[in-house]
Amino acid sequence: MVTLYGSAISNYYNKIKLALMEKEIAFIEVLLAPNQDESILKRSPLGKIPFIKSNEGYLSESQAILEYLEDAFPVNPLYPTEAFERAKCREFIQHLELNVELIARRLYAEAFFGGHVSQEIKDEVLAKLTLGLTGLNRLIKLSPYAVGDKFTAADVAAWPHLQLVSSATQKIYGQSLVEKYIPGIDVYFKMIESRPYAQKVGEERMTALAARFKNN
Repeated sequence: MVTLYGSAISNYYNKIKLALMEKEIAFIEVLLAPNQDESILKRSPLGKIPFIKSNEGYLSESQAILEYLEDAFPVNPLYPTEAFERAKCREFIQHLELNVELIARRLYAEAFFGGHVSQEIKDEVLAKLTLGLTGLNRLIKLSPYAVGDKFTAADVAAWPHLQLVSSATQKIYGQSLVEKYIPGIDVYFKMIESRPYAQKVGEERMTALAARFKNN
């Protein structure tokens, strides 16, 4: 049994949650916010979420978790069998997370949590996101899935990350930069959201968000 620690507010948590569900791996959830409590730091070195507990021990960092799940539970694979196609899937995820989501994250405080982001940061993020999304558009296939004709780990990452980036940029810049630089992404979102597990992840994210703002 796998235990998943974190919060459905987190796109990285939802990346792993969707992977567990799509691979039909039995798991339980323990709701937990990022924190610096010593008991958490022993399981996740920087107190970040998500992290998991497996029969072998604790594991943090979503991409390491995703690849562990693929190796430890080979049924319902999320990576292609051919070495080069597996590498292309990893390339897509790395580009998405380093050159798009990590950049856009600087907007989230104002876009979602009532904070303030300076105009200087907004301008810098806009320039870097333009480059990152333009590059991602060169990698994404939408045929109909992110890297080909099958649902893969690339989709497990693309759906929660790009949805969040799209929403954040809509709020900050008055337009979704994801839709601007990746034509057809709206159709892709609808296709992924037609999948039962994605629907469940999305519903539970909305519930977690509603609870978060009710308590603030």
